[in-house]
Amino acid sequence: MRVLCVGRHPVLSEHFCRVFRDAGAECEPAVGAAEALRIALEFEPHVIVIDHDLLTPALLESWTLEPSLAEVPALAVSLTRRPEESAPHLGGVAAVIYLPLLDAAQATMLLSGLHRPRGVSAPPSWRLGIPASPVPTS
Repeated sequence: MRVLCVGRHPVLSEHFCRVFRDAGAECEPAVGAAEALRIALEFEPHVIVIDHDLLTPALLESWTLEPSLAEVPALAVSLTRRPEESAPHLGGVAAVIYLPLLDAAQATMLLSGLHRPRGVSAPPSWRLGIPASPVPTS
């Protein structure tokens, strides 16, 4: 799973990456919303972990208009603010997490719950029929 970790500064985005790498994710750090968008276009994240303080209704709306981000769940994380202290303007965010209380097992479960497969999937009833090759006779 690819996770884009967006912080207000490089130390914070790298810290988010360490936490979610420990949960088994492939992470890419980004500083600020503009860099996050630029990196997301190439990295194609499955989940965006973003510093709670960077989130605004305008940012979330702009992401819904960007085809590469429209279906990507956002996870707001904070080192200082607990979920019950978060502003009510965070509609569209999958969850608000107080990072100091999140352990690796919880992070793994959280990411697996947020992961949405991308691409094309064959129906379960479809099987690739490989014809047997004829046995050469001499």
